Amino acid sequence: MANDMMQAVIAEDGQPLKVGEVARPGLKPGEVLVKVAASGLNRADLVQRRGAYPPPPGASPIMGLEISGTVVETGEGVSRFKTGDRVAALLAGGGYAEYAAVDEGSLFPVPDGMDMVKAACFPEALMTVWANVFDRVGFKSGEAFLCHGGTSGIGVMALQMVKLAGASKIHATAGSEEKCALARELGADQAINYKSEDFETLVKEAGGVDVTLDMVGGDYIQKNISVSRPDGRIVNIAYMNGFTAEVNFAPVLMKRLTLAATTLRARPVAEKRRIRDAVERDFWPQVVSGKIRPVLEQAFPVAEAEAAQALMAKGGHSGKIVLVW
Repeated sequence: MANDMMQAVIAEDGQPLKVGEVARPGLKPGEVLVKVAASGLNRADLVQRRGAYPPPPGASPIMGLEISGTVVETGEGVSRFKTGDRVAALLAGGGYAEYAAVDEGSLFPVPDGMDMVKAACFPEALMTVWANVFDRVGFKSGEAFLCHGGTSGIGVMALQMVKLAGASKIHATAGSEEKCALARELGADQAINYKSEDFETLVKEAGGVDVTLDMVGGDYIQKNISVSRPDGRIVNIAYMNGFTAEVNFAPVLMKRLTLAATTLRARPVAEKRRIRDAVERDFWPQVVSGKIRPVLEQAFPVAEAEAAQALMAKGGHSGKIVLVW
């Protein structure tokens, strides 16, 4: 491409985010260049901005882990996607930019009828939920499920996915009555307002759960153990209330529990392709048909990236916040 510069959101220490000019990424074999239509925000972006979650080696230092857009160039060895294809993508970095280089194994095909802003709501959440709930701890039809942060970007997908996968009972925690209503709409049988109710008591009264998806950590660690049924599995994708806790492991032993934790960002491209393939097989058809729906809190023009991140940091939102190019 003739012009080798592009617009991107730039973060300088202590300064509000601004849009500036940076070099356009080059393509490695197996990658495509996407002209970005929309960039999804994730909590990881805020952590990266604070300096606590650097991009993996070789990844763009620009924030942003998911995008939607159109393929404008293909690298050597790309076989499936071609120029002009509409796509949504998971990235290791570089999403808050006008163009992004992506391995073709991290792309989903976006059908013509799907709005690009909505398409940007899916890749990271679908792949995170599949990699954790279905792959790592093997959720099966007929099991009971607990999702903390039920209306977070991850939570809104997790509730819909386990519902489609045949969960016997779905519990969700959320921080307001409005969010609890949304969680029920998305498939939760029981939505618990953690600000006024104790999920440990209520989930135990309902018979406990087989699989728990948690991003809270801290004092939730012991409570998750408490509400688990024998052979239950707990998987953490974050520890927003802290990485440390005093834990009594006796019930882990007595109930034969599994405690797991994973991240997605630093995994090799072949591993991401495996996850993408599974999501595309098991859940993307439901995205295309509208059975799995995006939950969009707000779309901001890119120039308002600072306001978009401020809304995410405040934590009152449901579903996704998106930047539009």
